[in-house]
Amino acid sequence: MKFMGWKRPDGRVGTRNIVAVIPSVFCAGKTAQRIADQVKGAICLRHPVGCTQVGFDFEMTARTLIAMGTHPNLAAVLVVGLGCERFKPQELYEGIKKSGKPVEMIVLHEEGGTGATIEKGVRILKEFTHKYTGAPREECDASELIVALKCGGTDATSGLAANPVLGVMSDKLTGIGGSAILSELNELLSTEDLLAARAVDKTVAKKIYDAIYEIEDVLRSGCDYRFPGRNELISPGNFMGGVSSIVEKALGGVHKSGNSPIVDVLDYAIPPEKGKRGMFIMKYESQDGEVVTGMVGCGAQVVAFTTGRGNPMGFPFVPVIKVTGNDFSFQKMKDDMDYNTGPIIAGEKTIKEMGEEFFDMVLRVASGEPTKAELVGGDELFVIGRRQGRQVGAENGATGVSADKKT
Repeated sequence: MKFMGWKRPDGRVGTRNIVAVIPSVFCAGKTAQRIADQVKGAICLRHPVGCTQVGFDFEMTARTLIAMGTHPNLAAVLVVGLGCERFKPQELYEGIKKSGKPVEMIVLHEEGGTGATIEKGVRILKEFTHKYTGAPREECDASELIVALKCGGTDATSGLAANPVLGVMSDKLTGIGGSAILSELNELLSTEDLLAARAVDKTVAKKIYDAIYEIEDVLRSGCDYRFPGRNELISPGNFMGGVSSIVEKALGGVHKSGNSPIVDVLDYAIPPEKGKRGMFIMKYESQDGEVVTGMVGCGAQVVAFTTGRGNPMGFPFVPVIKVTGNDFSFQKMKDDMDYNTGPIIAGEKTIKEMGEEFFDMVLRVASGEPTKAELVGGDELFVIGRRQGRQVGAENGATGVSADKKT
């Protein structure tokens, strides 16, 4: 199966061909934004970090920004730095350059301030646009695709229809050698046995238990009972939509991953080992933007986003396909919703039928069909993950609370 995309120097394949400006620090954000605003089609990945950070929190920022810059959906990148930040613009520049992607760097302190930096940046960006954004798509194998699986604004129809449809799509994609990523581990509590049973081996099963138990530790450490009503794991919209508990939400959400074997557990914004494909889990708790950004950092070129209540958000350079099982939400938010699995609830179509239809839609979007989020200019889902004051996970040698017993 094929789609039309762009082949990059590092061997990966893009579904979009966008020129981006990435500030290395929030201090350079406005200057970077003003550069991008003057060049049609360019985007700016403006963010609030890059300085006054330490430890694992700092590392997450650095690797996430590099992962954004090397992403196959970007044709070329301009790095804009201030010159005195903790995350040096040179490190960002060098990290992107290793991928073979066209990249340039300008620094406010070296260029002589805001005006001169903007003038030079616009000149570079226009040259990038002229050279690279007109390149034609070429036929690519669907096995090169990585689809991020996400939900937000869940209601009862999400677990009954929308999420299972993503599961059928995921099984079909991984079945032809492609990949998908499941995350939001705080919304997978109680499903660890189900997920570990699908692991390709005991090592991956242990990683799954460890990852979910680590998220439990993160959630437990964040609860503060001085503030009643601030510790719920699901939103008021979830309750209003008929989801009664985090366990009920988890047992519906896990269906996004289908039934295919789980081949590995990924760290935030770190792509899979070269040559490894299939169903992955990414370690992170749920905040819509932070989770999607992490999965994009892992290499996802398309995001499949289920939302029973309705959601308008998009990502700056990755198409986000909005899927609902709620016919009322689909009709009410037609400007924001892409695919309606409501016919499953009505008994008019099967999950398998709609899953196969959705797989075809994923290929069309990968080939350039715009999503509603792209048409309305949604970019809210670019949010760099934070982990302040605490480093958890296999990256610092921690083990799951009782993973050894489970495996």
